[in-house]
Order: sequence, then structure tokens, then C-alpha cells
Amino acid sequence: KRKEISSGAGSHHDTHNARRPADRPTEGGSEGEREREREEPGVQFSTHSHGEHRGPKDQAGVQRSSQKRRGAVTFLTSKNQIKVDLVDENFTELRGEIAGPPDTPYEGGRFQLEIKIPETYPFNPPKVRFISKIWHPNISSVTGAICLDILKDQWAAAMTLRTVLLSLQALLAAAEPDDPQDAVVANQYKQNPEMFKQTARLWSHVYAGAPVSSADYNRKIDKLCAMGFDKNAVIAALSSKSWDVETATELLLSN
Repeated sequence: KRKEISSGAGSHHDTHNARRPADRPTEGGSEGEREREREEPGVQFSTHSHGEHRGPKDQAGVQRSSQKRRGAVTFLTSKNQIKVDLVDENFTELRGEIAGPPDTPYEGGRFQLEIKIPETYPFNPPKVRFISKIWHPNISSVTGAICLDILKDQWAAAMTLRTVLLSLQALLAAAEPDDPQDAVVANQYKQNPEMFKQTARLWSHVYAGAPVSSADYNRKIDKLCAMGFDKNAVIAALSSKSWDVETATELLLSN
């Protein structure tokens, strides 16, 4: 069964819960068996299985323990939603999720992340990429690769997965087009900001469940899809060709 974990800086409600005495698990995994909440800055794997903790707590603030039943908690901060799910029983692969920041083209979207933990963690950064397709200067629209300093040479062992996820949310709210991962997106961001916003909003709608975007852009997508082209390829072609149907069609035919 998939295990789920949560991350975040506690609100007043969270801090209050973190100071409660932990509930003691009862036999058979009944309702008395609950997750213990800790007042820590890192991501916790904080579940019980018949009262037994398995595995030491590493330097990143990660409690490696097991659970018999699934018990998911989404940890909320005052403005941010951050979630991390356990994918690999060996704690080497995680699935992250961040909410699109308010007042951005990503608002209302839920963006999925692949997080791989190296053996040298926390002395080296996790490997993170976007699974959800996204239109952003510092994130590849093709592979989901991320250009972010703390995932490279600015990583420090004191940082946590929560630091990474909050930094990614901040990156969505404040792109750095002069240090791009995707040059096509960065050029649109600088040359035509309004088109960039509409394009990013459409990608957020299609790939991350954000609210409905530009009707005009959707009509152009439908027109090319009716010609038999793959929808993902159509969106990428139109986005990279400034939503010009003719040049996007030429690109699709050339591929």
C-alpha cells in the first residue's frame, strides 16, 4: 500500500497539535493507532505499526518508520499546500505536490513532482523534476527539469524537502528569465508577457487542473486536434509558435 507523508511549517493549529501527547496505538491497527505529529522543520515519516519505530532518524529530520495501515495527512501552512507521498519502500523515491501560488497563472493548479533521494542526502540535494507539464522559463516544458540554485551548487545539508517545495512555489511566483531552463518560454516571457500568462494559464488548466483558460486558445487547439494531431503536441507547437495556427501546423508536419 502506498504510504503518504506531509510537510510544512506549522500554523497555530498545527503547533497546538504537535504539543499533544502522542496517541498510543492499540492492537490490530484500530482507530487508536494514529500518526504522531512532531514539531520539526523537515518532512516526517511519522507513523506507527504496533508502537514500533523502524529505522534511525537521519540528519535531514526524516523519521524512517513503517505503518500497517494507510494514514494520510496533508500539512497546510497559512498560504501554501505541500504534500509528499512515499513511492519507494526504501525511501529513495517520493512524489511531491505543490499548489500553484495565488495571483499567478498557476493558481488553482496542483503540480506533481518526482523526488529522488540520493544515498549522499542530505549532503547532496534531492533530484527533483516536474511530472506535471508546466509553462515556465526555469522549468523545461519537455522534460520537467528545473533550474534552481538550491538543487545545484547552493544546496546545504541543513535544508529539507520542505525548503525545496517552498522554493519551487516561490519560483512559480517569481520566474528568472535571464537564467532559463527553457529558452523558448523565457523569450515569450520577456517579449510578450500577456501571451506568456495566457499560455501558462492554459497549461495549468490542461495539466494541473487549474480553472478554465483562454477560449480562443482552446479553439485553436481543437482545430488542430481535429486534423488528427496529438493534443500534447498541438499545445506545445502552438505555445512555441505564439499561437499562430499556420506556423504551428508546419512544425507539427515537420515532426
